[in-house]
Amino acid sequence: MDLKEEDILGADIGRHWYYRSKAAALHRMVDGLAPRRLLDVGAGSGFFSRHLLAGSAAETALCVDIGYATDRDDSVAGKPVRYRRDCGMTDCDLVLMMDVLEHVVDDRGLVRHYAAKVPGGAHFLATVPAFRFLWSGHDVFLEHQRRYRLREIEATMREAGLEVVRGSYFFGFVFPLAAAVRLAARGEAVPKSSLRKHGPATNATLVAICAAELPLFRVNRLAGLSAFVLARKP
Repeated sequence: MDLKEEDILGADIGRHWYYRSKAAALHRMVDGLAPRRLLDVGAGSGFFSRHLLAGSAAETALCVDIGYATDRDDSVAGKPVRYRRDCGMTDCDLVLMMDVLEHVVDDRGLVRHYAAKVPGGAHFLATVPAFRFLWSGHDVFLEHQRRYRLREIEATMREAGLEVVRGSYFFGFVFPLAAAVRLAARGEAVPKSSLRKHGPATNATLVAICAAELPLFRVNRLAGLSAFVLARKP
């Protein structure tokens, strides 16, 4: 996740509709895997791995981000969370790449780099922003290299040596409104985040809309603001 967005939301990040809903989709996507050891790449605060630790049988999390000033250790729900600038070989069985691959020039190379560090059978869950026509000042602000169609991020994972298990779009119910706003501002790619703090009523409404989408999440290959791909190292 992007440290710039964490700076904007601060302590409100766990209440923000976007992050709450994406965490719920993450749980839905990895349901049935029963991961024990998490490797969170480009983790920032570790929001998503901490969310899994608190709400599943996962036992540990290793959060890796070059943005960390120093290495440190923490815990959530009595489970260890290690923050590191880099890592060596690891026995982690689920690798999270939550909104990371769009930031790097060589996305396939980054996946290969971490695939070489985990054992066979480990799963990878990647999320990326969807559709090039939604490019805006938000992408410029976050220093994105690209946005993806679902088939493109699936191809990235395959070309990095992984087997795609499933992929789908999320935030499909809010997609029409978000697309209309982005298209209306086309040509005005001023670097500026579109993320905003919201009051309890707005957050609750948007969380409810996204929760209503969850039963359709795994079969949505049409449209959404984010593309999710679950892959496996052979």
